[in-house]
Amino acid sequence: MARNLKEQILETASRLFYCQGIKATGVEAIVKAAGTTKMSFYKYFPSKDELVIAFLRKRDKDFTYWFVEQVDCKAEQPIDKLLAIFDVLGEWMEIPEFRGCAFINAAAEFPLEGNPVHRVSAEFYDQFRRYISNLAGQCGIEAPESLALQLSLLVEGAIVSEQMKRHSGAAELAKQAAGVLLQSRLSGAD
Repeated sequence: MARNLKEQILETASRLFYCQGIKATGVEAIVKAAGTTKMSFYKYFPSKDELVIAFLRKRDKDFTYWFVEQVDCKAEQPIDKLLAIFDVLGEWMEIPEFRGCAFINAAAEFPLEGNPVHRVSAEFYDQFRRYISNLAGQCGIEAPESLALQLSLLVEGAIVSEQMKRHSGAAELAKQAAGVLLQSRLSGAD
């Protein structure tokens, strides 16, 4: 039962943090929505900050697993997977509950680089860039880290654009730009 209550608090907080924002969601709201008490809340999460970190770590694990699985279902070859990233991105951005990227949003709410929330958010994108870099390296692209940064910037920009204006077509436009970058890199030009 205790494990279930901890998970229930985390799931409730995750939903509220993503929908309303971290700073806008107080402990009182989490406790009420989770149907528990402050005493139980603090038993499992000694501070709201610890809950926020747990939320981001769980989001990282769950989202990364889902995202990579979706990309792998859409493409077999590394070059095709690099472009499929944008297809999966577009599908994710079409769900009604889309509120942007939890990590971009968290970094915006906690802008100081030394803040643990900001660091966890930055770690997510470091890991995402490594994933892209690995795929680019499998394609034989020189300086795959550089391409990974460029493609990640397209992803991040598309997410923010879609968050600002829904149904903007940002993922498709980012995919077109990614295609140009990939062709340039595959042909040896920078």
